[in-house]
Amino acid sequence: MLRSTAAALALAVTASTVMAETSSPAKASGHSKLRQAVHRLTGPDGAPGALAQVNDRNHELVITSGVSDIETNAPVDPGSHFRLGSLTKPFTATVVLQLVGEGLIDLDAPVERYLPGVVRGADNDGREITVRQLLQHRSGLPDVLKYMSPLDVLKDPLRHWEARELVDIALPHPRNFRPGEKFGYSNTNYLLAGMIIEKVTGNTYGEEIRRRIIVPLELGNTYTPTDDPDLPRPHPEGYVRPESDLVNISRLNPTVGGAAGGMISSASDINRFLAALLHGDLLKPAQLHEMLDALPTGRTSGSKYGLGLEWFPVKGSAKCKKGFWGHDGDMLGFSVRAGAIKHRKQATVMVNLKPGGGPALDDALEKVLPTALCDD
Repeated sequence: MLRSTAAALALAVTASTVMAETSSPAKASGHSKLRQAVHRLTGPDGAPGALAQVNDRNHELVITSGVSDIETNAPVDPGSHFRLGSLTKPFTATVVLQLVGEGLIDLDAPVERYLPGVVRGADNDGREITVRQLLQHRSGLPDVLKYMSPLDVLKDPLRHWEARELVDIALPHPRNFRPGEKFGYSNTNYLLAGMIIEKVTGNTYGEEIRRRIIVPLELGNTYTPTDDPDLPRPHPEGYVRPESDLVNISRLNPTVGGAAGGMISSASDINRFLAALLHGDLLKPAQLHEMLDALPTGRTSGSKYGLGLEWFPVKGSAKCKKGFWGHDGDMLGFSVRAGAIKHRKQATVMVNLKPGGGPALDDALEKVLPTALCDD
């Protein structure tokens, strides 16, 4: 695999702005706060490259910074594809809720009804956990990623992973709390949700996501996991920094993420998906209400988690009122943040480094989405 020291990076800053004809030149030249926020993502100890796209009714803004490839210094393409990581979860939750609306899944039924004998091990028991608790991260199930390190995946990045195989890595370990007791983020929950989709439909969860979301919304840059390790072009190279050097992990079998984190998309497609989802184009009113019925996560941010979407509070912003809906996503090589203000504005931000950024990058990522949605 390619290795190059961070000191060798020659980071260029570029910005591209695409505006609808209804937007004025003055508006196109603004957004200075967001430009600065995106630039900070590629600062010292930051990522090689970054991209932010904002869709706001009449116009679209795309800002890029840094490079997509540290060997060629090629700029980040505004139409880049990237790995979504946990931003896959809203897609999976949407399909589950569609199946709830069709009477094929009961949110408050035990997981055991759909996956008999699967959730067993230590004190984990599918007879005590509901489908709702999976989607809301209140199952108490141990997170598979706690027992898999990035180095494990780097040893064989092209390996195929079955969802049951990943689940079985987690379940021998004790649960984190009793089901329903509190919030505890676990990728195991959404691997199981994908398995439930497959059990009740007879199709792969990827086929159901394509049929129910990707095709109707014409998300031409969005893909569900297969064994193909290559990202569609254009795309930035994805990097990790396990030690002092950057490692190119662009070629990766996305089945390691599965229904919890294996999808690929672009900023424009993610913004279109969030707009449609919150507008009610994908879910019946009762199921959209269930999705947005959020409970506290206990995080210092004061966020709340619904069924596949998180509510992020923002103080002191007239544009955001009280906050916005969204989700974070991390997959080897990429970190993504996406959010939306219902009926108004959507934003997606991507950097091509995960893990391996310093505290400055973590801090900049936390701030850039509120800036995109609420400040500019």
